[in-house]
Amino acid sequence: MISLKNIFKSALLLGLTTAMVGCSDMLESDSERQNFEPSIESKTDSVFYAYGIFEAMQHLADQYVFQGEMRGDLAATTKYTDNNLRQLANFSATTANKYDSAYVYYRVINNCNYYIAKRKTDLYTGSTNVVMNEYAAIKALRAWAYLQLGRNYERVPFFTEPLTSVSQIDNNKFPELTLDQIVDQLAPDLEQYTGYQLPRYGSDYYNAGTPNWTSAAKNVVMSKCFIPVDVILGDMYLETGQYDAAAKHFVTYLTQFASSSTIYWNMSPFIAPMKAKMKGGQEVDRDLLPSAGNIAVEMKGTGGEWSTIFSGSVSDNSFEEIISYIPMAVNKQQGPTTIVPLTFGFNYYATSEERGDFGAYVEEIQITPSDALNTLSDSTEYYYYAKGGTNQHDNIQISKAGDMRLRSITTTNRKASDNSEYLWIDKYKQANIILYRTSTVMLHLAEAFNRLGMPDAAFGILKDGISSVLTFTKEANPGGYPDYITDDTRTKLTTIYPLFSSVNIEKFNTAVYAYGIHSHGAGKATGDCASAIYRTGTSPYKMPRIVGKKLDELNAKVKDNSYPAGITIGTTKQDTINAIEDILCDEYALELAFEGNRFYDLCRLARHKNGHAKSSTYDGSPYGANFGGVWLADKLKANNPVVDLKSEKNWYLPFK
Repeated sequence: MISLKNIFKSALLLGLTTAMVGCSDMLESDSERQNFEPSIESKTDSVFYAYGIFEAMQHLADQYVFQGEMRGDLAATTKYTDNNLRQLANFSATTANKYDSAYVYYRVINNCNYYIAKRKTDLYTGSTNVVMNEYAAIKALRAWAYLQLGRNYERVPFFTEPLTSVSQIDNNKFPELTLDQIVDQLAPDLEQYTGYQLPRYGSDYYNAGTPNWTSAAKNVVMSKCFIPVDVILGDMYLETGQYDAAAKHFVTYLTQFASSSTIYWNMSPFIAPMKAKMKGGQEVDRDLLPSAGNIAVEMKGTGGEWSTIFSGSVSDNSFEEIISYIPMAVNKQQGPTTIVPLTFGFNYYATSEERGDFGAYVEEIQITPSDALNTLSDSTEYYYYAKGGTNQHDNIQISKAGDMRLRSITTTNRKASDNSEYLWIDKYKQANIILYRTSTVMLHLAEAFNRLGMPDAAFGILKDGISSVLTFTKEANPGGYPDYITDDTRTKLTTIYPLFSSVNIEKFNTAVYAYGIHSHGAGKATGDCASAIYRTGTSPYKMPRIVGKKLDELNAKVKDNSYPAGITIGTTKQDTINAIEDILCDEYALELAFEGNRFYDLCRLARHKNGHAKSSTYDGSPYGANFGGVWLADKLKANNPVVDLKSEKNWYLPFK
């Protein structure tokens, strides 16, 4: 039996009080509202209880990142790495580990439970219910916290009543649920809120912002502290192998929730006329900006770059890419702070007197990109327009320049005194902990599509984005169409998963913005479009070729005994689906590295490769019942784990 008393007594004494006092330690306000205890039954004052939940989220932010990244294959330790992080990385963490705490998640849950139990839901302004968007969003945050518990611990106590007395804890009979059971408990209730917009708070609360919020945009930024219901439902269903339900909720988010600017920004990341020189001095014209590495760039126009997502600037269009995040305090007087930037080598809280030879960058870097991530990034093909073509659509070639995303979120320098080299990761320079981006949703949708027997749709999201070019047919566009998309998939994308239905297609109906996720760092991976004609033959990033390369990699794993003897990897549809899943796994690494997702992505893919799915059109285990465990252990072998990761029971932390 899991011991609850210490956890929940702490949650009772510390967690719930966050909401009940109006969370003044997180949000300093000049408003007179904070001079009295806010009423959860009013139309407006419940915002202060939401702030309490936001503060509880701040308390778990560091642990979320470290649990997700240190146990993955993308982060490496150094001689400066804190032992708590090192223990996470090699799977030796015990209940004494600083970053193994179920309490931080239960703190969020208990605050949410209190709000849900006490909030009046029949408050209206005219005919408009002014409560339900916030009420649904709080339930979504509770579901997210439970999802993290289910990912990290094999079984966890589950309760939906607010714990406000010691007797509730001492006399509890809370069930201990697995991840699957948690989803079974929470998803049916959340379904009634599908399609709900996130709450937005008006100008009355502009003075109640947190440190990283600008006064001009607090209304927008505050809403991003919530998680859309359809995003969390999609993730819960994807985690448990309910691919059809997952895909439908991701589609609902993209068609009903995401603004056109969000979608189009994602599909057309950084269009600007550029010139660049590749390795060896070859001059090329291209439309994506790398910020470092083997390409020297001369900008000839205005535009952004992929790394601006993490700049913290609300005024930048790239901020639209962020769906949900946890903004941390700028100092301890303002609220909970974070050590995540410091572990990656940037002292966000350094005063002018504390800055050293490299400014706010420090020499004691604790987390650095792993060899696996460096190898993946450097070996990724870069596609570019070769100079001399009659137009930019001609003569797209391959360079060994690598993917630009890792390079664009790192800063390097050399110490003159001893010629030491330093590399710092910049994703956390603004102390924002990102939970979801539009790219995350699109990649998770691709994963669901793949497992639904539509590997072509999954590849389409990588290559051409969610764009109506995926619906082009030979009959409608004889001059050019994406020939890797089957007729069956086109039909499903207009009916079962109606991204391109007559109602929704205008949101994606532009050839100009046909850019896939892989183009964020690999250049011209997309098929070119001009005048609604898809140029099939332009980019070498084509499904048969890329899948073939991945199948060769997987077969090499069989030959070198990384995978069990006797596995046959051929060219069947099941083989293709497994290969696409590994291609998506690589894309997760390139796009989402260090954002707290990696270990959970690996575990989810491993479970599905083991055949763990509640409903699927695809037999998830064509290579044996524990192929996923073998696959995961191979991915993480460089961590030198002290446990056998082929066994799923060793994927979990000790419950504390």
